[in-house]
This record gives sequence, structure tokens and C-alpha cells, in this order.
Amino acid sequence: MNKLILGRYFPGDSWLHKLDPRAKLIAAIGFIAVLFVAINWQGYLLLILFTLFVMRLSDISLKMYIRGVRPLIWLILFTVSLQVLFTAGGTVYVNWGPITISEYGLINGVFIFCRFVMIIFISTVVTLTTKPIDLTDGINALLSPLRLFKVPVDDISLMLTIALRFIPNLLDETQKVMDAQRARGTTFGEGSLVEQMKKLVPIIMPLFVSSLKRAEDMADVMEVRGYQSSGPRSSFRKLTWKSHDTLAIFTMIMLTAGLVLLRQLGHL
Repeated sequence: MNKLILGRYFPGDSWLHKLDPRAKLIAAIGFIAVLFVAINWQGYLLLILFTLFVMRLSDISLKMYIRGVRPLIWLILFTVSLQVLFTAGGTVYVNWGPITISEYGLINGVFIFCRFVMIIFISTVVTLTTKPIDLTDGINALLSPLRLFKVPVDDISLMLTIALRFIPNLLDETQKVMDAQRARGTTFGEGSLVEQMKKLVPIIMPLFVSSLKRAEDMADVMEVRGYQSSGPRSSFRKLTWKSHDTLAIFTMIMLTAGLVLLRQLGHL
């Protein structure tokens, strides 16, 4: 559980650490969007190479990213298996009622697997190289035009950042509860499905209580420090857009252009 690194921040001095949080958020959202532009193996190869390049720029080892995606691998494989079993097209290898394993199903399954992994990697890069407070400022700045429509931008950005920051805390707490249950003789991952579900009850209840207590403590701290969601606010930290931030956005534009070109060549 505590191996999931999504939502954690790793201090560093890499090129990505120095980027403006707004540039990283725009680039990450743009990357996730262009993932759906690729329709052939050439496009996915370009995306994979770009993802590895970005991960290398973070100065964080590849093993760290792989360890971070392991807890989600079963969810990814479950989604991929549904795509493989219920997508027909091309050469059919297995046909058993509604279940069909075909050429298109296998190809789409591989593409979806790569898509999921790349989304997790890029999202993890953003959180690993951006302080939570900077992430809040970046989200707040990007959503600021919505203030014209009376949208509570400050509340939304704060909730998103807290939710993201709670992920590693919740996983660490889960690991502690599981270790405590193991010390009492509980064995996880054995027995029937019903027995395994019963073993989760002693984990869910303490986590639920702990989450409520943590949320209450945070609310008390914010109230003591005078936080108010309404009214004008000032900030000690000022976001500054620099030339390397523009370079990051330009790189995303070039990546999008390359994927569109590969898509057009695939239709020829």
C-alpha cells in the first residue's frame, strides 16, 4: 500500500522541479488529451518515448515509478481484460458466446494498457516535482477566469489539492492498520472471497474514523489560522512564467502535431 507514490512530493533540483506549476498542469492535461489521438503503434511508440524522456528529466529513478504503479496493476489488467474479451474485429482466435478474443481486441488491449500506465506516470511526475502548495496556486491560477461566473475557485483548488495530498497519507495509514491486524494473527489474501471481504472490515472502520479525525483536525487548524474561502486573498508566493515554461508548452504542441501527422499517415 505504501508503495504508491502518486500524490507524494520528492524534493529536487531538476528541470521539471523548476517549472511553473501552471505549465506542468497544462502540459499534463494536454498530454492526457493527446493520448486519444494516437491510433497506431507509431503514435504510441512516440508517446512512450516522450513519457520516458519526461520521467528522466525528473531525476527520479525508473524503479521508483514502477514500484508506484504496481498497486494499480490489477485494476489496469482488469480493465484491459474487459477490452480484450468483448471487442471483436479482425482475426478471431476464441469465440465463446459473448466472449470473443480477436486481433482488434488484443491490439486495443495493449493500447489501453499503455494509455493507463502513461497517464499514471505523467500524473505522478507532476505530483513528485511540485509542492502541494504550488500545486494549489497553479490550479487556482488556471481556474481564476471562472470567478467571472461566480464559481468558488479557491474552494475547488483547495479541495483538489487536499484530496491529492490525502492519497499517500491514507495509504500509509492503511499499511499501519494492516500491520497491526497481522500482529493480531490476521492473514490477508487467503481463504474464499467472502472470508477475504470479512477481513477488510477491521481495516475499513479504523480508516474511516482516522480520515474523519484527520479532516476535523485540518478544519480546526485552518480555522485557527483564519482561513476564509470568501473575500479577497493575498499570497506570499508569486508565480512567474519563464522561458522554459513556454518551451514546455511548445514541446507539447510539437508532440500533438507529430501525433496528428502519424494519425493522418495511418489513414493512407
